[in-house]
Amino acid sequence: MLQGAATQGGMRGIIISVSKVRVTADLTDAKVYLSIFPNNKAKELLEGIRANKPMIRHELAQRTKNQLRRMPVLEFYVDDSLEHIDKIEKSLKGEDNPIQNPDLLDKRSKG
Repeated sequence: MLQGAATQGGMRGIIISVSKVRVTADLTDAKVYLSIFPNNKAKELLEGIRANKPMIRHELAQRTKNQLRRMPVLEFYVDDSLEHIDKIEKSLKGEDNPIQNPDLLDKRSKG
């Protein structure tokens, strides 16, 4: 659904995938983690998706009306785990040595 909306909006060459969804036990809230490629478009796309949360929630409710009694409130986040894994692989291969360059060790916050 998100991929189709981006394509219809004129954004070509972008891949949006839902990598993880965390839903509360009472189904009131859902944290949706998106993997967006290329990464340089992630912030712009995330702002657009957040601006259209009510429309996205309504569309999902229509698609799942026979399966779900209640549609959770959606919060969208960028999943940067693939980027983090790539940094680790480069460090292990010796391309980027975090011991010689401590600036490579940026702090990550868990969401």
